[in-house]
Amino acid sequence: MADRRPASVELPLLDQVAGNKVIQTYIALADQFTGQLGFTEHGFRHANLVARIAHNILARLGFDPHLAELAAVAGYLHDVGNVISRHNHPQTSALIAMPVLAEMGMATEDIGLVISAIGNHEEELGHPVSPVSAAVNIADKSDVHRSRVRKDAQVGFDIHDRVNFSARHSFVRVDATQKTVTLELDIDTGVSDILEYFEIFLTRMMMCRRAAEGLGCKFRMTVNGSSLL
Repeated sequence: MADRRPASVELPLLDQVAGNKVIQTYIALADQFTGQLGFTEHGFRHANLVARIAHNILARLGFDPHLAELAAVAGYLHDVGNVISRHNHPQTSALIAMPVLAEMGMATEDIGLVISAIGNHEEELGHPVSPVSAAVNIADKSDVHRSRVRKDAQVGFDIHDRVNFSARHSFVRVDATQKTVTLELDIDTGVSDILEYFEIFLTRMMMCRRAAEGLGCKFRMTVNGSSLL
């Protein structure tokens, strides 16, 4: 599994957002809609995992704890716009999140950091505009795992499902001393070879590199114990 939040860490703001009934409904529907379109899982599992990885990245690099929790909130909400459409979903996700966070009483500056991170999480147009944004970018793009493949997916025919299903283990390792952020993957090459991974995820890995640089780190990647980046 990918990097997880330590059990002892309490994130009350994230818990408040995750407990919001509007957000819960939208995420559930967004996952349902993306499933109908043939995409991998984009529901509560993905939202929680991205939130926790984003938090861990900033926390382990020594950023302010409040900033790390804002990264968790942005990570949790980054795909909620799929309830409207996959097209431009980073921007619609940000627009959905903004009034919810304002109603919760979040400070305007904090809302700005969250929605800018949400709006910049896709590789086509997104950029790591802040530490919050950079952490969300890495967390989102690192979630490659067979558990994201839906039960009715045609694994043998779709390259995205095949690559995700081949990933038996993924972990984001942060080394604050060496200033590195490393994505560690264990891939079943009997399901998909490494070249297929880079065929569809190269732009995502380039985004992770830019995001890591924005955090003052180098991005590294290992597959089956061998360093590739």
